[in-house]
Amino acid sequence: MKKILVANRGEIAIRVMRTAKNMGIKTVAVFSEADRNSPHVKYADQAVCIGPAPSNESYLRGDKIIDVAKSLKVDAIHPGYGFLSENADFAELCEANSITFIGPRSKAIKVMGSKLAAKETVKAYNIPMVPGTDEAITDIAEAKTIAKEIGFPILIKASAGGGGKGMRIVENEAEFESQMNRAISEAKNAFGDGSVFIEKYVASPRHIEIQVMADMHGHVIHLFERECSVQRRHQKVVEEAPSAVLTPELREKMGQAAINVARSCDYIGAGTVEFLLDENKNFYFLEMNTRLQVEHPVSEWIAGVDLVELQIKVARGEHLDIKQEDLKINGHALELRVYAEDPMNDFLPSVGNLEIYKIPKGKNIRVDNGFEEGMDIPIYYDPMLSKLITYGKTREEAIELMIEAINDYHIQGVETTLSFGRFVFEHETFRSGDFDTHFVKKYYSPSLFETQKQSEAEIAAKIALMRFLEDQKVLRIPY
Repeated sequence: MKKILVANRGEIAIRVMRTAKNMGIKTVAVFSEADRNSPHVKYADQAVCIGPAPSNESYLRGDKIIDVAKSLKVDAIHPGYGFLSENADFAELCEANSITFIGPRSKAIKVMGSKLAAKETVKAYNIPMVPGTDEAITDIAEAKTIAKEIGFPILIKASAGGGGKGMRIVENEAEFESQMNRAISEAKNAFGDGSVFIEKYVASPRHIEIQVMADMHGHVIHLFERECSVQRRHQKVVEEAPSAVLTPELREKMGQAAINVARSCDYIGAGTVEFLLDENKNFYFLEMNTRLQVEHPVSEWIAGVDLVELQIKVARGEHLDIKQEDLKINGHALELRVYAEDPMNDFLPSVGNLEIYKIPKGKNIRVDNGFEEGMDIPIYYDPMLSKLITYGKTREEAIELMIEAINDYHIQGVETTLSFGRFVFEHETFRSGDFDTHFVKKYYSPSLFETQKQSEAEIAAKIALMRFLEDQKVLRIPY
């Protein structure tokens, strides 16, 4: 494997290219017209424009990407995450053109891409699942009958997608029909498929996911868990590894369950098996993401591996050279997704120019970054600017370093989630480790956030005034 095309943009494109270059592999970037001056374009050995700014005319055009790969004699394509990373048709297109797809085979992508098919596939391994329907459903009357049998509250979820789209919590029978209609409509708009399924709503859940890696020779390992319970709009914003609540025994059970999920679909490469953990420490299979995750750096840090390097080696047909018993958790890692979003306005995207953009640096601070000072934030793509990751020997150490890194991250021109991240990491509930997916709903509100910011500003002003007065005293000392 001498040349890899990265079918993505921003920080993940650079992150993949960095490992490829370290392995002596040439890299090719593809970019839209809006990304012509983006850092990932400059970082690659070669770069080709594949279309206008909208992703359906550029980054989602698998045919154009294949044409570029063939013309530049590319050996393999790494899809990153998002865009075509979980597109079975694109994986097949790569295979049909004798280009290695750095990811699982299309069959695994198809099976795990449907939540219902995934549930059916893992049944044989006796993996715990939340009570619910085994088939997709669009008939509202029938769905209401099933919901009553399961018992409210229930969760309506789109069969074909994720990211919180097509998902509705229904507290009682009276609101069922309206929520069902909304879920079907949203699923159709997002995924072109209005089928949904129903399952029991797990109260006070934690979102725990297990990183797995599998080669072509039947070896599957897990690289421990990530805690992803701090979310807004059902989407993650803060992640950490390991979880503060898993015992070694529970970690082993969940890790083995994740390995079995991978085995159930003959998985190859890096994948993530997601679970819900209830207040009684019972876990339930949620879904499998058949790609590299945004939050993979925290797993890399505690396990001491480069997941992209392992992905490339596995795609080349190599045996995994790591055994499960060789892996040990070392320290603690945290990640904050730095989005161009306004925490004061329901986390809506914040479009503008990065007038000031200075990233923090230092030991045990990592920034996977895709932007530079002076760049505009495109309105066409996910608004994530970067990922801020910190590491410590203990969870407390990683948290303190994260707060310090946030304070040293200077951005002007757009609103970001940096201040929200500071709110989370300073919050006593997060620091205690005793929180769930309702953290934002329970503890965060713009008014409370504004009050805290004003209080911090007042304290900072008082400190500045005290220092000024002290300096004045020194200057007035007669000689």
